[in-house]
Amino acid sequence: MEIPREMIRPLNRKQAPRGDYVLYWMQQSQRAEYNPALAFAAMEANRRSLPLVVVFGLTADYPEANRRHYTFMLEGLRETQAELAARGIRMIVRQGHPPEAALAAGKHAAAIICDRGYLRHQRQWRQEVARAAQCPVIQIEADAILPVETVYPKAAYNARILRLKINALLEYFLIPWTTVSVKSSSMDMDLEGIEIQEVDAVLAALEIDDDAVPPSPIFTGGTSHAKQRFEAFLEKSLAVYDRHSNQPQQNDVSGMSPYLHFGQISPIWLALKVQRRQKDCPEGAAAYLEELVVRRELAINYVHYTSDYDRYSALPSWARKTLQEHRGDERPDLYSLDALEKAQTHDPYWNAAMKEMVFTGFMHNYMRMYWGKKVLEWSRTPEKAFDRLLTLNNRYFIDGRDPNSYAGVAWIFGLHDRAWKERPIFGKVRYMAATGLERKCDIQAYVRGVEAITGGAGSAPPDG
Repeated sequence: MEIPREMIRPLNRKQAPRGDYVLYWMQQSQRAEYNPALAFAAMEANRRSLPLVVVFGLTADYPEANRRHYTFMLEGLRETQAELAARGIRMIVRQGHPPEAALAAGKHAAAIICDRGYLRHQRQWRQEVARAAQCPVIQIEADAILPVETVYPKAAYNARILRLKINALLEYFLIPWTTVSVKSSSMDMDLEGIEIQEVDAVLAALEIDDDAVPPSPIFTGGTSHAKQRFEAFLEKSLAVYDRHSNQPQQNDVSGMSPYLHFGQISPIWLALKVQRRQKDCPEGAAAYLEELVVRRELAINYVHYTSDYDRYSALPSWARKTLQEHRGDERPDLYSLDALEKAQTHDPYWNAAMKEMVFTGFMHNYMRMYWGKKVLEWSRTPEKAFDRLLTLNNRYFIDGRDPNSYAGVAWIFGLHDRAWKERPIFGKVRYMAATGLERKCDIQAYVRGVEAITGGAGSAPPDG
């Protein structure tokens, strides 16, 4: 197997020592299959006639993470650890600051291979390891299908710009990945780490005991669960995906965003599975690939080239200007953050969306757009609305705190969009109304569906 050179990036120029093993520092791409970073590390280990060791740094204070996020992630890591062990690869999980875990595990490594993360702290972590390591550190693109710099050299104004570039390059990067077997087992190596068997025990050791946001009763972490869910989507929903993208009551979505967030499923694997069905359902396949490839890469482009991607200042100047001009507009309905979390507004459609989010950790994308637009409408200032949306998004969504989240919230305020007809509060930023939901979909069926799932629960618990 040959890895495209654009996916390989040395992070330092250290000379390689003899070493006792090659280390793969797994952080973003938490899976044992269709993982280019793991494949490269295995090939490097075989080339050097060394065993391969995998390390994951488990920090108890990951930014804005709670019990819901940790549970889903640990479920996936448990599966990955077991799958690697079956292949003769020891995966150790070390508690602590991830760069420190990587450096400690890499003390006797001939090379450290790492996957890629695009958020500010993820990039800082990799730079920290590259500076301090006593061996080469090589980063492999394993999160995006196409490396962000290869697609476009600066922030893209909209999806159309990236779509043209991606279509020209996609075939080159969209390749099947075969499993690379290691020649030397590392299972007998004496390495300190956590064995993830009981998720609750690991959570207790991390002191993640806040039950305010409990694990999702709908989503279970792990590659096998992602694949099972996606196969069902291919059979049931791909053929109608293009027609049901604005039909939340149908639930014809793949539910892959939580698994993509934690790197538990490969976007390349998903895209290839869809491509194989393209002849039978071209419209549905095209619509799904647009979301999986173009829109996801657009979000990655945004956070990579925008240093303040999680701040109001990152919004397009035209959007900030028009929202500033309407800052003083009368807002008939204003709600506190507490009322929003408890789904206590006058809008039953919005309340249902919020309940789904709080209870399941997920929401149909069409409702996410409506949900966000209403928070902008119901907040005293656009800046406060922006902060509230990020707070709620990152607290309750399993897939919160990633490029899609930050780009999605910014889209509510005009990012990657154009100016529309001017109206109160929103100015020229796109507006969404309850009447639009009633006209375009069976919104009452969606409300009933949420009630059936949540059993009337789902809003945040009362204070005290």
